[in-house]
Amino acid sequence: MHSKKIITAGKKTTEAKKALIMIHGRGGSAEDILTLSNYLEVRDYALIAPQATGGTWYPYSFLMPPAQNEPWLSSALSVLKEIVADVVADGIPHDNIYFLGFSQGACLTLEFVTRNADQYGGVVAFTGGLIGDKIYPENYTGNFKNTPVFIGSSNPDPHVPVERVKASEKILQEMGADIKVNIYNNMGHTISQDEIDLANELVFRK
Repeated sequence: MHSKKIITAGKKTTEAKKALIMIHGRGGSAEDILTLSNYLEVRDYALIAPQATGGTWYPYSFLMPPAQNEPWLSSALSVLKEIVADVVADGIPHDNIYFLGFSQGACLTLEFVTRNADQYGGVVAFTGGLIGDKIYPENYTGNFKNTPVFIGSSNPDPHVPVERVKASEKILQEMGADIKVNIYNNMGHTISQDEIDLANELVFRK
């Protein structure tokens, strides 16, 4: 399973007013995802990037039945829960905790925050959707209380169907998120400058 192996940058959680938890994609690393912070308006944040065992949070596509990605999926969600608890213990409240993920990390980000909906600082998912062969509304509890959420994705994307992005948007909206989704034609499986600009405008500047 996953252990709580994290890399940090920016300010210490005991000194910062805001924290950003950054979740890498399949085959990526905590170091990789941290480099994104150079393009985001997060200079005064504590930056926290967990590392997945073997570079992947769960073995199969996020569109498989969740049981097929266990026990890795539950282990990954537990790591995020522990990190949030640590950040809160260091004095940063939920409404100043931000989340960002790319690809598999974006799916894990959305799954975690929607299972634990609260008034967070903001959520950015670069190419992702809620996890499962279908949407399981019974897994999702809480209220986002107007938490700003931005999801960007490509049409088409080799891993994340637009239909799942839209279905995820509907669930988060119903749970009180202030959500913005941008679908880019033929962008490819990457992060665009426009997505970064929107993340800054809609999430990190608020």
